[in-house]
Amino acid sequence: MTFCLDSTIIKPESNTKIKNALILLHGYGGDGKDISMLSINWKRHLPNTVFLCPNGHEPCAINPSGYQWFDLTNDDPNYILDESIKAEKKLNKFINEVKSEFRLSNNEIILSGFSQGCMMSINLGLTADQEYNCVVGFSGKIINQENLKARKKASTKILLIHGELDQVVQPDFMLEAKDFFIRNNIEIETHLINNCDHNIPIEASSIALNYILKKI
Repeated sequence: MTFCLDSTIIKPESNTKIKNALILLHGYGGDGKDISMLSINWKRHLPNTVFLCPNGHEPCAINPSGYQWFDLTNDDPNYILDESIKAEKKLNKFINEVKSEFRLSNNEIILSGFSQGCMMSINLGLTADQEYNCVVGFSGKIINQENLKARKKASTKILLIHGELDQVVQPDFMLEAKDFFIRNNIEIETHLINNCDHNIPIEASSIALNYILKKI
């Protein structure tokens, strides 16, 4: 099947039954191949999982060789929100295609992402008609708390991991998100990684993998 978003796809060994899908969303200016690097270690521990790493639906405005989920050259919050909702619609179409192709339901799908991809994963996880297995987010934040609260339908469990030295998305955003999730009765786990800036170090990858293994 051809999906609506170009994707890097890592399937289990041949003849292995697919029981779960892990959708990895890249950050601003990245692509599916970048974020698929997480699967190199994870797939050994998740033998029945298919990894899907789509490219953003738009070329990145400041890095045309990469992609974006929403434009950041205009910092107007309403513009960013509108653009992120457009991306949500595209991603929901993609997820429905994944569910159909691999005969999976929401509770068998894990949403994960880095930075802008984390922001999209949070919105997807909480505005769906049914809860996903979980959301695993790296170095992200909630795009618009008021809008998310108004549109929230599900209470998908969430893990957020952030670097204490992150200057691109400040770690305070993780604490703000945690407060939002607690107030809205969403199960949340957070980890602040010492001496880490805006990236996914091995420690963060390991924490995420252990969390996923407890959920599936």
